[in-house]
Amino acid sequence: MKILGQKFFNRPVVKVSEELLGKYLVRKIGNREVAYKITEVEAYDGEKDLASHSSKGRTPRTEVLYGEAGYFYVYLCYGMYWMLNIVTEKKDYPSAILIRGIDGFDGPGKLTRKLKIDRKLNGKSAEPASKLWVEDRGEKIDSKQVKKTPRIGVAYAGPIWSKKKYRFVLSKF
Repeated sequence: MKILGQKFFNRPVVKVSEELLGKYLVRKIGNREVAYKITEVEAYDGEKDLASHSSKGRTPRTEVLYGEAGYFYVYLCYGMYWMLNIVTEKKDYPSAILIRGIDGFDGPGKLTRKLKIDRKLNGKSAEPASKLWVEDRGEKIDSKQVKKTPRIGVAYAGPIWSKKKYRFVLSKF
């Protein structure tokens, strides 16, 4: 078991996204620690990516995206669902990975509800001190188990960015 830190996340977002499948999202809630295998993610690749919040430039909301890799970007979607993202790549390059699914919970809103994730984690480092982190438990994922598709709900990004295969799904394991 190895906690994934800044070194793991400080790489190209698409590469990190694919490699994040099969790792474990670990949450400490009170005295209890729970861990779920990550089964679905989406990559958002900087200001040029019209599906990314950073495509509108640096704002108070997106400031964390421009920071160091390995930090959480958490925002409210539709006024009701918290979305959990992990910042990747080098400082000042605003890319992140949306965690869309974990074993047993498909959908980013369902997983954040299950793990009691909200805005309080925005800007926190993915490490045990924040009570939310990612672990590599040594499981090998065969590339044949990874399905690549366009991201969900990003038609507004236009014909090029909405069709990029930046969604990665782990086939049943």
